[in-house]
Amino acid sequence: MSRTDRTPRERVRKALSHQEADRVPFDLSSTQVTAISNTAYVNLRSYLGLPPEEPQTMDVGQQVCVPHDDVMQRLQVDTRGLFPLVSSNWNIDIHDEGDSWAFVDEWHCKHRMPKAGGHYFSLCQSPLAETTLTRQAIDNLGWPDPADPRRWAGLRQRAETFRREGYAVVLRGLSAGILEMACRLRPMDKFLMDLALDETVAMHLLAKIAELKGRFWEAALGDLGDAVDVVVEADDYGTQQSMLVSPAMYRRLLKPLQAELFAIIRKRLPDGFIFFHSCGNVRSLIPDFIEIGVDILNPVHITATGMEPTALKRDFGRDLCFWGGGVDTQGVLPNGTPEQVREDVKRNVAALAPGGGYVFNTVHNIQADVPPENIMAMWEAFREEGVYGP
Repeated sequence: MSRTDRTPRERVRKALSHQEADRVPFDLSSTQVTAISNTAYVNLRSYLGLPPEEPQTMDVGQQVCVPHDDVMQRLQVDTRGLFPLVSSNWNIDIHDEGDSWAFVDEWHCKHRMPKAGGHYFSLCQSPLAETTLTRQAIDNLGWPDPADPRRWAGLRQRAETFRREGYAVVLRGLSAGILEMACRLRPMDKFLMDLALDETVAMHLLAKIAELKGRFWEAALGDLGDAVDVVVEADDYGTQQSMLVSPAMYRRLLKPLQAELFAIIRKRLPDGFIFFHSCGNVRSLIPDFIEIGVDILNPVHITATGMEPTALKRDFGRDLCFWGGGVDTQGVLPNGTPEQVREDVKRNVAALAPGGGYVFNTVHNIQADVPPENIMAMWEAFREEGVYGP
């Protein structure tokens, strides 16, 4: 097979095996953290001269979608996502609260979006917010059933179709990360204080979330594991400058839970890859991620302290693949000129692509305020710069 005849799946798997294919693979919306907002997608369709279509929302909270096949083909996307029924897309009853829309998810967390100028739902009420955190309060919470087979009903057929069509298949997980879910249930300010004041009880909550995640992966991969190339896990530890928890606290409390979770996944996905999403400055934790089995780091938050792409590739590129980081989604993509977008893409691809180990995507989801001409400038620059030698 010539390099130019390579299938998208082969292209992705070669990149994830730290080899250069014909070009860098391109991902769009195979996950809930590499997607495009409904608003930006509608604008992009119009810009491309395509007929209007209702966005195929796959995450109600973030209001992001999977593009229709005409856009996926136009942009030559190498990946396809599988989206089990979880709190962001299952049994969601959006109700009217006057100036806002709201819903309560299966974890009993309430989310609200303003009607005027709102582009996504934000957490506004947590089920464990009004109580002292105790083991009893945790145990008495009505927990979702992570192994309910309705969650992935029909996904095997979709996976097999994607596989026949030659695409790399990506499967998202049950929920946000172990720490992030605890910070939604508690909420964040109180749970971080719980970690400092009553670590034993805080760990009980973290362990419960990890247990549910493990049960999900055991069941879902028991049915789908042989049809999946990449699985998605996440937990946000970084801020723009530093971290939400210290490296020492991460290693003592969270790393063992993640190591056990990744071992469950690896046992049922021996030929697949573990994609781990963590925003912000997580440089000090990257060796830990590698140690416990992470294959892919996303989003490659290139504007955060310590996350300069050339240094990341130099220091960790032999052991870790990078998925994302193609263009700055906070500043350049929404606010820059098309030429500034192109220059940012060129710099980042030049840093991250050599030797393989790279899949192109934005730093995070393409937000509602991104002009379609900037999306296409990004894509055109990537197509120019992401070609490997003969």
